[in-house]
Amino acid sequence: MTVKIQAVHFDADVKLVEYVTKKIKKLDTFHGQIIKVDVFLKLDNVIHNIKDKVAEVSVHVPKHQFFAKCCSKAFEESFDDAFESVINQIKRKKDKLAA
Repeated sequence: MTVKIQAVHFDADVKLVEYVTKKIKKLDTFHGQIIKVDVFLKLDNVIHNIKDKVAEVSVHVPKHQFFAKCCSKAFEESFDDAFESVINQIKRKKDKLAA
């Protein structure tokens, strides 16, 4: 599994990158054939929008791709929400295949 973390419009702190990497390693427990994981951390500079930190998580498995995008005031919170969404998508897909 290859993991690519990109920070768009800012330089990511080492602690943030370690936090994301640590969480991504837990994906193997939900799906054993993960090929690639892309994480995009962005600053969304919309003037009227308070939620300005965006996290996008894309997980590639054979014949399928899972994607989630979330916004909040902190990158950790945005990433956690997107990560949980991707995990739910993986679980639903596995349940559907098992049925």
